[in-house]
Amino acid sequence: MIADQAERLRHLVDMTDETLMAGPMASWPGPHSWLLPAQPGVPPWIRGEHATVAVRVTAHSLVRQLCRETGMALISTSANRSGRPPLRTAQAVANEFGETIDCIIDAPVGNALEPSTITDAATGNAVRG
Repeated sequence: MIADQAERLRHLVDMTDETLMAGPMASWPGPHSWLLPAQPGVPPWIRGEHATVAVRVTAHSLVRQLCRETGMALISTSANRSGRPPLRTAQAVANEFGETIDCIIDAPVGNALEPSTITDAATGNAVRG
């Protein structure tokens, strides 16, 4: 899940442990996702079979605007099939996924050449990155 501000994530993850939140708060906004304890009632289609949710406060201006205008965090995933290189243009996404996607926003992506990092806030272990 991505948001324009940490406050939008409170209904998804428990942010009450200041020690646990030190890493996320120091890295946001930016390209760093953190696994944080899911709030009770967060559905499996968001957290999978895990007790955590991967969340990020993004620095990407268009995504921040979408979050502000909708008033909520957004589900986010990489624009590629598992094990395949990232797709960095709207045309590449359209070519790969075709009619299986309802909408593609043709806008600049971030400048990072590598996928963003995902860290387990409880252990400090990198899950990706």
